[in-house]
Amino acid sequence: MRWPSALVLTLVASPAASDFLLQHPVDCELGKTCHIQNYVDHQPAGTVQDFRCGGLSYDGHKGTDFALPNLAAMRNGVAVLAAAPGIVQGVRNGMTDQRYEPENAEQIAGRECGNGVVIAHENGWETQYCHMRRGSVRVKSGDRVEAGTVLGEIGLSGKTQFPHLHLSVRKDGQSIDPFVPNGADGCTAPEGTLWQDTPDYVPGSLISVGFSDRVPEYDHVLAGDAALSTLTAKADAIVFYGHAFGSRPGDILRLEVTGPQGTLFSQDVELDRAQAQLYRATGRRLTQAGWHVGTYQGVASLIRDGETISQKITTIPVR
Repeated sequence: MRWPSALVLTLVASPAASDFLLQHPVDCELGKTCHIQNYVDHQPAGTVQDFRCGGLSYDGHKGTDFALPNLAAMRNGVAVLAAAPGIVQGVRNGMTDQRYEPENAEQIAGRECGNGVVIAHENGWETQYCHMRRGSVRVKSGDRVEAGTVLGEIGLSGKTQFPHLHLSVRKDGQSIDPFVPNGADGCTAPEGTLWQDTPDYVPGSLISVGFSDRVPEYDHVLAGDAALSTLTAKADAIVFYGHAFGSRPGDILRLEVTGPQGTLFSQDVELDRAQAQLYRATGRRLTQAGWHVGTYQGVASLIRDGETISQKITTIPVR
């Protein structure tokens, strides 16, 4: 069984891969209940670039990360599925679900994949599933699995700071990017992939939005418990936030709120650097007897080069 500590392998060109295709490895809906956070890094050490010449990767990353919006989604349980038929080569199931910090680095050293499964397929292909939830793995070494077999659930084990599945694909021991199995060539959409249904490339998007009566702590946004379901007319403030991934320098996060009396506030927040995930909030304090009772709407828009690339809308009653 192979448990590479950093998952750093050399990318090589692959032969025609029509004999090996992957199904979606997570029981979620991309763009709604999950998203692809990172792709394989196609640049030499010290620089980062995904197969579309974007920045959705990090130095030395050799997999595809299917991320959940928050910890609440993880706790509800999201199944990890075998991407292709094969034989289970090894499992790990006992590591704690916890966000990676320097304080626990020694604890997970050599086990950065966390809880997971390795599956061998025909003709030298292999897939590895990392960061699964403690105690969720349902298979054992030697088991025969089919594409779509439930292997376990997405977790927060190993070297990770957000709940996701890291899927590695290898051919004869060499790392392969399933989006460009013959190697990246330019920045355009590839003509051939290893996917039965190729996921759309999303260069950045909103993950969640919500209302609160104060600026929420980022930990609460990541946990999924920052948003309130209702506000009172005497709330100290009306705050609206947006949680996004894949920002680039110069992006704008526009946060707008309207209520029974029209526009309450609107703010364009310029993002000054690339970030894997981020959140911003804006709002207005109560300066009158009370807020107007009724429905308030929040619209968050991620704008890049003058074009809205993602938008999320939510409402909240004020009573």
